[in-house]
Amino acid sequence: MISAILLAAGESKRMGQPKQLLPLGDKTLVEHALDNLLASRVDEVIVVTGNQAETIAKKVGKRPVKVVLNPDYRLGMSTSLKTGLASIDKDAEAVMVVLADQPFIDAALINRLIDEFTCRNKGIVVPVFKGKRGHPIIFATKYRDELLQLRGDAGAKVLLQSHPDDVLEVAVASGHIHVDIDDMDSYELQKKKLKKRTNQ
Repeated sequence: MISAILLAAGESKRMGQPKQLLPLGDKTLVEHALDNLLASRVDEVIVVTGNQAETIAKKVGKRPVKVVLNPDYRLGMSTSLKTGLASIDKDAEAVMVVLADQPFIDAALINRLIDEFTCRNKGIVVPVFKGKRGHPIIFATKYRDELLQLRGDAGAKVLLQSHPDDVLEVAVASGHIHVDIDDMDSYELQKKKLKKRTNQ
């Protein structure tokens, strides 16, 4: 069983507004990420909210996911990860950590990572494009305690450095694993990419 934790609690300080709620086509960024997960073979989706929690919950609507509130979201990403981990199913074998500002991580890529985790004897699975690692990342639940020890804005990637022998890099054909919409320039670029894909 694979549980996906979608981190959607941040303040988006560099953006100046909640990037999770930015429109991209006919949906917001968080809706794109959610629908990609729901179209994949993950067994459950947990959405961690914080900043603009009520508005994000409304965008989630009736989708079959768990929405959990992180009251400490101002203390960094690690607090959202912990909130999500507290809500995963007790039978989960692994968690997939997903960012809300990666709207083009499609179900096929997510399923590829799940397949590799299922078939290979590695506890951490990370996608790689042109030699650079990205998101989402799968962690076996044996790493739950270490994930819970993270502090502040320390991301889960710290564990990749701590356990290099247990990391499986999966080469993918999509640079979208590196997308991080942190400012208006990067947002406008993604809008142009979506328009180009739509017109093809």
